[in-house]
Amino acid sequence: MNIGILKESHLSERRVALSPAGVQSLVASGHTVYVERQAGAQALFSDDEYIAAGAVISYSAEEIINRSEVVLKISPPTENESQLLGKGQAIFSSLHLAVSKRKEIELLLQREVTAIASELIENAQGDLPLLQVMSEIGGQLSMHVAAHYLQGEKGGRGILLGCIPGVPPASVVILGAGTVGRTAARIAAGMGASVSVLDRDLSRLRQIEELLQWRVATAIASSYNIRRAVRYADVVIGAVLLKGEKAPHIVTEDMVKEMKAGSVIVDVSIDQGGCIETSRPTTIDDPIFLRYGVVHYCVPNMPATVARTATAGWTNALLPYVQEIAELGIEKALRNNAGLAKGVCTYAGHCTNGAVARVFDLQPGNLNRLLSISHEPSRN
Repeated sequence: MNIGILKESHLSERRVALSPAGVQSLVASGHTVYVERQAGAQALFSDDEYIAAGAVISYSAEEIINRSEVVLKISPPTENESQLLGKGQAIFSSLHLAVSKRKEIELLLQREVTAIASELIENAQGDLPLLQVMSEIGGQLSMHVAAHYLQGEKGGRGILLGCIPGVPPASVVILGAGTVGRTAARIAAGMGASVSVLDRDLSRLRQIEELLQWRVATAIASSYNIRRAVRYADVVIGAVLLKGEKAPHIVTEDMVKEMKAGSVIVDVSIDQGGCIETSRPTTIDDPIFLRYGVVHYCVPNMPATVARTATAGWTNALLPYVQEIAELGIEKALRNNAGLAKGVCTYAGHCTNGAVARVFDLQPGNLNRLLSISHEPSRN
């Protein structure tokens, strides 16, 4: 199979869809991998490394797409990239269609592209393997970011995240006890902060207490508890995820107004719309803004700040799925792997994801039925 890796066109996206190690694995299995020139440069993977791994370097996105049956990237395809794709081709990337513009999904439907959202793929345990890797990175980075912006240079409170004798530590409130929240809580507790985790799922709260040996406080994420916790927080980490859907605003604008001046919000949920009402997407180059005296950090692609680590982790999680598609073909791979099929948002001109269909008032298509139709022998 011919597989293409595009250079990310978004200025603040520094990751690449596969490392040279991942390319080498595909080439060793007999597949051809085209890599756009300097696709890995910002993650410090040179073209020479890709060539040594067996890749063919191409010089434009158009060339990559025209030569490839499956196109890989990290961020959602641009309008130009989607227009270059056609029937029978697959794009495998983050999509976040539930918070995208209608034109983006309409273009994928018109072009009859098989669009696979990496953030929706499930493994045999029901976990989201690609999202989980990036969430582990995001959870760690959230506390590094919070510690930095608590300092006074950019409007923070001028306090240490941890503590010294005679001075209490910062109060960290984490909204959500999934991968991001659990990782952030581990880092914050390790740094000596006073940590509270709120979630609606008691079993998750029980797990995080046991994991961290009761070094964190937990509470049910009711509106009352959220308002009270946020009011006294020095740091609020937004770590809410509804699979494939827009994140709900569980921290309202009125709650933010009540927060302490110089406190810090890190809304890790921003790639799904954000769980803080006052959040808006920012960039790695311009990551923060102040609202009501509160520092907001809302970078959708936080892991891109550690592009080399993120690329290696992404490759580890992505490669088994790409290998399966390359060996079996896209249709057979989707029929054989239900977890992979759950990532499919468009197929043969139909929207196959119910949550996305509801957002855009589209008639949802049943992927299994569409795959069975495409598998039927033609009748002359």
